Amino acid sequence: MLKTYNWAILGCGNIAQKFTTELTDLPNAKLYAAASRNIENAENFANKFGFEKAYGSYQEMVEDPNVDVVYIATPHNFHLEHTLLCLNHKKAVLCEKAFAINTKEAQQMIEASIKNNTFLMEAFWVLFRPKLAKVREIIASENLGKLKFVKSDFMFNGEYNPKNRLYNLDLGGGSLLDIGIYSIFTALIFLGIPDEIKTLPHFSPTGSEESISMLFGYKNGATAVLTSSFDSEYKNESELCFEYGIIKYERFSADPITLIKNKKTTEILFENGPHMGYHFEASHVMECLDKNLIESPILTHSLSLDLMQILDNVRKDAGITYPNHD
Repeated sequence: MLKTYNWAILGCGNIAQKFTTELTDLPNAKLYAAASRNIENAENFANKFGFEKAYGSYQEMVEDPNVDVVYIATPHNFHLEHTLLCLNHKKAVLCEKAFAINTKEAQQMIEASIKNNTFLMEAFWVLFRPKLAKVREIIASENLGKLKFVKSDFMFNGEYNPKNRLYNLDLGGGSLLDIGIYSIFTALIFLGIPDEIKTLPHFSPTGSEESISMLFGYKNGATAVLTSSFDSEYKNESELCFEYGIIKYERFSADPITLIKNKKTTEILFENGPHMGYHFEASHVMECLDKNLIESPILTHSLSLDLMQILDNVRKDAGITYPNHD
């Protein structure tokens, strides 16, 4: 029989709504508490999804002894504060990406997890989706040779609003931490940590980078070309070029994966599941809690630190800074 875990949502914004929609499908996940800095927001969120409790402060929520695990869905600049708050109250944490603003903050979060012997994982949900698992299966089975080139993009044409979190530097605004992180993560999991980084950023009037192109170089001869942007439309696609073949896939859709080998193109299907895939990471968190783990064996603390260090190095090359975090 599955153990049931009482989930709390810290921060009741758009991403929290997407996550909660899928959390409802998991039989061992109980929608227990919604917390916001505004009690009305918390109550509206709780009523919409059927949470048992609503809290108008995060402190009240973490002091509830019945909360087992907290999904943190606040802007990047609050992740350190809110993660430490939860961990210091022995609440397991699933914290949205980007894990933190920089490596120093991420290290503090991990240290708190170890000190409190309490679970902590970055919510990098694409790692648990069937599509990525299928891509890895293709790589393992097709004898494609060495991976030589990765191209990964994430762009959309969004409305410029200086107060929006996407453009607000105080909230960690800019395309890098919000969507560029997906492209970087693709390069990291397939090629590892780059030996050289070159960037070409474009900055918005607020000082946040609105778009950035990145070139990663590796001593083994491999390269990665990565792009994120808020001001242009393009496919959210990754392309992996091997010595003897190519794999192309759109990151989020249920579209087939394309394999090109020996000049033959094959469309490969996979079992996508009923939703986007946030429930896969939530299910994994509860599997880890069943085993009394404090970190995921799949999305380890060290993997999150590697990703954060690359993001720091990209920011250094691009001249991207965040007030009160550098």
